[in-house]
Amino acid sequence: MSLQAVQTFFANIGREEDIVVHAQSTASVQEAAEAIGVHPARIAKTLCFQGKDTPILVVAAGDTKVDNAKFKQTFTVKAKMLDLDRVLQVTGHSIGGVCPFGLVTDVPVYVDASLKRFTTVHPACGSSNSSIELTVDELKLYAHAQGEVDVCKDWDPALAE
Repeated sequence: MSLQAVQTFFANIGREEDIVVHAQSTASVQEAAEAIGVHPARIAKTLCFQGKDTPILVVAAGDTKVDNAKFKQTFTVKAKMLDLDRVLQVTGHSIGGVCPFGLVTDVPVYVDASLKRFTTVHPACGSSNSSIELTVDELKLYAHAQGEVDVCKDWDPALAE
């Protein structure tokens, strides 16, 4: 079970108690925002793409859309999201619970610049009803992020904390 993999991951760093399992769904950005009680922009969504040679994950703010031109400039390939089966194969997590923790493969993770306007954000934890509150620096650290990228658009800088 994917939630268990993430719980084990966070147990190894003493943070398993910080995972929240919600009574309602957190599968979509809007559902997660409602369950947690935050603006949708503070939901850290994990997007799965096919990179040039390998899949890649981009963690971005909930109020963003991928900017195809920026993505291609950054990764030298067109932004093509993985299908449901490939996401599960690459991450070990089903859609609605995808996160950059407890991954089953060594897929590169990047954090989008849209998140740096927040003190804390809320990524999923491997299931469609779980989350954890992390600082952006903690997110980068725990996700073993390769770096920060700027591949999204339509985010509101006025929402900064």
